Amino acid sequence: MDEPDLNGGFVALLGLSYDEVSADRVVLHWQVRPELHQPYGIQHGGVYCSVVETAASIGGATWLGDRGQVVGVSNQTDFLRAVRSGELTAVGTPIHRGRSQQLWQVEITDDGDRLVARGQVRLQNLATAT
Repeated sequence: MDEPDLNGGFVALLGLSYDEVSADRVVLHWQVRPELHQPYGIQHGGVYCSVVETAASIGGATWLGDRGQVVGVSNQTDFLRAVRSGELTAVGTPIHRGRSQQLWQVEITDDGDRLVARGQVRLQNLATAT
């Protein structure tokens, strides 16, 4: 199977940059910009959900490695503070990693280190066919 393109597709559209990727922690950042706003001029909640999903999935896939792939089965994201501009940082860490599922938590902060959104993603581990 081909290696996934971690910088293409939707990740590129959102403008995400990875600062750290490991099995225990994923850190990424992006610039809030008008094309990512909802109609009232603040960061769209769907962007937060997408970033939470991305951080959790990349971390979960890194941990699972060549044993298989991960797919998201649930995403619960809370929006805590409106953001109109600036840089946001997401930090994802595992809460639970088991044989069949993983649970990851992601916290998103602004450039003043204030928590603006928080989410968790449950991932299903799909074993590679042998």
